[in-house]
Amino acid sequence: MDNSVSNAAEAGLDRNSVDNKKSLDKAESTVVVRRVPPLLQDLSDEEFAALEKRLVRKIDMRLLPPLIIIYIMNYLDRNAIGSARLGGMEADLGLVGNQYQTCVSILFVGYILMQVPSNLFLNKIGRPRIYLPTAMAVWGVLCACSGATKDFKGLLVTRFFLGFVEAAYYPDTLRTGAVATLSVWYARRELGVRTGIFYCGSMLSGAFSGLITAGINSGLNGARGLLAWRWIFIIEGSLTVFLALLAILVLPDFPANTAWLTEEERQMAMYRLEKDAAGEEDWVSSSTQPIVEGFKLLLRDRNNWILVVIVYGAASSISINAFFPTVVASFGKGNTETLLLTTPPYLFACIVCAAVSFSADRMNERFWHTVGPLATALVGFVVACAATGIGPRYFGAMIMLPGIYTGFNMSMVWTSNTVCRPPSKRAAAIAFNNAVSTFCSIYGSYLYPTGAGPRYVLAFSFYAGMALMAIVACVVLRIVLTRANHCQEQLEREAEAAGREAPPNSGFRYVV
Repeated sequence: MDNSVSNAAEAGLDRNSVDNKKSLDKAESTVVVRRVPPLLQDLSDEEFAALEKRLVRKIDMRLLPPLIIIYIMNYLDRNAIGSARLGGMEADLGLVGNQYQTCVSILFVGYILMQVPSNLFLNKIGRPRIYLPTAMAVWGVLCACSGATKDFKGLLVTRFFLGFVEAAYYPDTLRTGAVATLSVWYARRELGVRTGIFYCGSMLSGAFSGLITAGINSGLNGARGLLAWRWIFIIEGSLTVFLALLAILVLPDFPANTAWLTEEERQMAMYRLEKDAAGEEDWVSSSTQPIVEGFKLLLRDRNNWILVVIVYGAASSISINAFFPTVVASFGKGNTETLLLTTPPYLFACIVCAAVSFSADRMNERFWHTVGPLATALVGFVVACAATGIGPRYFGAMIMLPGIYTGFNMSMVWTSNTVCRPPSKRAAAIAFNNAVSTFCSIYGSYLYPTGAGPRYVLAFSFYAGMALMAIVACVVLRIVLTRANHCQEQLEREAEAAGREAPPNSGFRYVV
């Protein structure tokens, strides 16, 4: 087969090996028996499948909802500055020239500095239940403080530290802490749709942001002597702190140290991920996670350098988040109507991202599910840049956002699938690729100089070029991984024909 071996098929093979182990030669069955946890060895195939299904459903209910809610607040807080701009922030703080753009970009400097250390530290301690909500509470306070700033310097400082702390959860160019957490709970065939559902949080935040800001602008502008833009920061930051306290009560840690798993479920959770990676264990304890070694392994992996190009190209247009209200404002509508018009593209992006993620997992395919959205985004950029009428430009906006988010999501899923073991290497890959791709968000805000509207030729032309670069890199990665799978198949066939021991990573296939 040219894709990843099905986990169910692998589990079935091993279940048969265990059930029939008494009739097998001891030398041939030792490895298989040793790898099957004690509480799973006496289960029938039906019992084994039922336990796994029940476990996945339990994980879905306990892990996904809190992660999605935290992610919604993550994006609301970081992108509140875009809505605050329409609420009079620039005039009230006396921002001139490129000072607004600088306040947008400085957040990503903090991201870059903290992304890799934060994700590796999380992988080291294995306590996302404590670490992620704590970071969330801190960035909520920082967001609220943004509403109390008096000048450019104050806003600049709060934005820098906001990015520094938010890097613990999910950088603008893909979920470090959150994706690292998802990837130690789900098998590769399950990760795409879960990551897509999780990633919908960023799109829902974009939709909610317009609605929330429209309400604040119309109902709280001037309340208690504060302009609407200050209330945007204060309300969203305060809500973030409240939800962070609730998240501590429901978020799980890793399979090896989560209290709400039975011992049988714990062994199943760890065993199925071990099988998914051709026998290598996932997170077991902090003492087994060599942080520096994982990063060194990553730097020597040529596949990940191709993935860096894909992720960077896909993430280059993410900086549109802070300027999307400004882009829509160029249609010439009022503030409230402009904010409401930002909602449909984000909702459509949410639907498309979830659908593509589900299809990618169901078909166990990554290339076309990554290239398709990137190509759609490219078309959206060209239309928005070339058209002059409101209708065509809004159509471009409607298709560019689904393409941006879905293409980026799938590029990070492909990263998790390709650089999957050891866990410290996978954590380094997710963090490093995010950190590198975040550089584009630092200079991305300067692609929208004053007077560039309504077509924003510079920004959309640049985004189109980056999307094309990512598509080319996808083609290269497909060729490399397909050849690697073919070579692995050849080695296994030759070993079987010669009666030799199976080669390393026997049964493993890259998802292409």
